[in-house]
Amino acid sequence: MSQNIDFNEINKFSQFAAEWWDPNGKCKPLHIINPLRVDYIRQQCGSLVDKLVLDVGCGGGILSESLAKLGAQVTAIDLAEESLAVAKHHAEQNGLNIDYQKQTVEDLSQLTPNRYDLITCMELLEHVPDPTSIINACAKLLKPNGQLFLSTINRNHKARLMLIVGAEYIARLVPKGTHDFNRFIRPSELMTWVEQSGLKITGVIGMEYHLLKNEFKLGPNIDVNYILLAQKNS
Repeated sequence: MSQNIDFNEINKFSQFAAEWWDPNGKCKPLHIINPLRVDYIRQQCGSLVDKLVLDVGCGGGILSESLAKLGAQVTAIDLAEESLAVAKHHAEQNGLNIDYQKQTVEDLSQLTPNRYDLITCMELLEHVPDPTSIINACAKLLKPNGQLFLSTINRNHKARLMLIVGAEYIARLVPKGTHDFNRFIRPSELMTWVEQSGLKITGVIGMEYHLLKNEFKLGPNIDVNYILLAQKNS
């Protein structure tokens, strides 16, 4: 197994695996933003029926299940056994056929290159030692014309204030220590890495949090959370 792994990060998320599907638990923000992500994917991809989809860093399967419900044939990978166990159990309860695997995307890229129509990698890049390794593996796994969705967090003072000070210590939306500011990724950095992998950037959109309304919305502001879309050449 390739070693682009931070075991402290894996252990961190394993500790609250039982709360993945609690909409008011430690994964509440993921439940709030998941519909936005799914809507954006549908807007950019159209029908997902019978498309081969890979969800990298799937956690408890929140996004994986949404994509499966839209008709996609979903493979979902993660390294946290506890999270995968929760994901498998929840999918079985809901009658969903999702291929969950304990696997790195780098190793999978050696086994099944040029396989997937669509790859999602949401909120993972800021939790690994080498984000470029993830991006390069995803590029290898995509079919020609396949699409890659990456979401991560901008590295600036506003992001530190909102996601670490605000979300972790004041609002307590997520556990303290969830984020490491030094691993946040500026859009310019991510764009460079994606282009170096051979993919073409086709879109960037922000996810803005509105404090007074307590909701997220997609928009042009990429100061904090953002999604980058890229495509493999034919």
